[in-house]
Amino acid sequence: MPDLFDSDYVNLTSPAVAHYVVSPSDMVDLPTRPRAFYVNTGGTAVMRDGAGDAVSYEVAAGAILTLRATRVLATGTTAQLIAWY
Repeated sequence: MPDLFDSDYVNLTSPAVAHYVVSPSDMVDLPTRPRAFYVNTGGTAVMRDGAGDAVSYEVAAGAILTLRATRVLATGTTAQLIAWY
Protein backbone atom coordinates (compact mmCIF):
# COMPACT_ATOMS: atom_id res chain seq x y z
CA MET A 1 0.00 0.00 0.00
CA PRO A 2 1.43 3.42 -0.85
CA ASP A 3 2.32 5.67 2.09
CA LEU A 4 2.15 9.32 1.09
CA PHE A 5 3.86 10.32 4.34
CA ASP A 6 6.79 7.87 4.39
CA SER A 7 9.28 10.67 3.72
CA ASP A 8 7.91 12.99 6.45
CA TYR A 9 10.16 13.72 9.43
CA VAL A 10 9.18 11.67 12.48
CA ASN A 11 9.25 13.59 15.77
CA LEU A 12 7.48 13.65 19.12
CA THR A 13 4.46 15.52 17.78
CA SER A 14 3.87 13.36 14.73
CA PRO A 15 1.73 10.21 14.87
CA ALA A 16 3.36 7.02 16.10
CA VAL A 17 4.65 4.67 13.43
CA ALA A 18 4.70 1.44 15.48
CA HIS A 19 3.44 -0.02 18.73
CA TYR A 20 3.87 -2.96 21.10
CA VAL A 21 2.22 -4.42 24.17
CA VAL A 22 4.25 -3.50 27.25
CA SER A 23 5.57 -6.40 29.34
CA PRO A 24 6.27 -4.85 32.75
CA SER A 25 9.61 -5.84 34.29
CA ASP A 26 11.51 -4.84 37.38
CA MET A 27 14.83 -5.72 35.72
CA VAL A 28 14.59 -4.97 31.99
CA ASP A 29 14.07 -1.64 30.19
CA LEU A 30 11.52 -1.31 27.42
CA PRO A 31 12.81 -2.56 24.05
CA THR A 32 12.18 0.84 22.44
CA ARG A 33 11.64 4.09 24.32
CA PRO A 34 8.12 5.14 23.32
CA ARG A 35 6.66 8.55 22.59
CA ALA A 36 3.55 7.75 24.59
CA PHE A 37 1.48 4.97 26.14
CA TYR A 38 -2.12 4.02 25.49
CA VAL A 39 -3.93 2.54 28.50
CA ASN A 40 -5.65 -0.60 27.27
CA THR A 41 -6.85 -1.68 30.73
CA GLY A 42 -7.01 0.78 33.61
CA GLY A 43 -5.24 0.35 36.92
CA THR A 44 -1.86 1.36 38.29
CA ALA A 45 1.22 1.94 36.13
CA VAL A 46 4.60 2.28 37.83
CA MET A 47 6.94 3.94 35.36
CA ARG A 48 10.64 4.80 35.49
CA ASP A 49 12.02 7.80 33.61
CA GLY A 50 15.45 8.38 32.08
CA ALA A 51 16.82 9.67 35.39
CA GLY A 52 15.84 6.41 37.10
CA ASP A 53 12.96 7.87 39.13
CA ALA A 54 9.87 5.65 39.43
CA VAL A 55 6.39 7.10 39.94
CA SER A 56 3.06 5.33 40.30
CA TYR A 57 0.14 6.56 38.18
CA GLU A 58 -3.54 5.65 38.52
CA VAL A 59 -4.73 5.42 34.93
CA ALA A 60 -8.10 4.92 33.28
CA ALA A 61 -8.73 2.76 30.23
CA GLY A 62 -8.44 4.84 27.07
CA ALA A 63 -6.05 7.40 28.55
CA ILE A 64 -2.89 8.44 26.72
CA LEU A 65 0.24 9.08 28.79
CA THR A 66 2.74 11.31 27.01
CA LEU A 67 5.64 10.11 29.11
CA ARG A 68 8.83 8.71 27.53
CA ALA A 69 9.47 6.13 30.23
CA THR A 70 12.41 3.75 30.02
CA ARG A 71 10.79 0.99 32.06
CA VAL A 72 7.38 -0.07 33.33
CA LEU A 73 7.89 -1.88 36.61
CA ALA A 74 6.14 -5.19 37.24
CA THR A 75 5.89 -4.51 40.97
CA GLY A 76 2.78 -2.41 41.48
CA THR A 77 1.66 -2.29 37.83
CA THR A 78 -1.84 -3.63 37.20
CA ALA A 79 -2.72 -1.62 34.07
CA GLN A 80 -2.16 -3.00 30.58
CA LEU A 81 -0.27 -0.51 28.42
CA ILE A 82 0.46 -0.22 24.70
CA ALA A 83 3.64 1.68 23.81
CA TRP A 84 3.57 4.00 20.79
CA TYR A 85 6.79 5.01 19.06
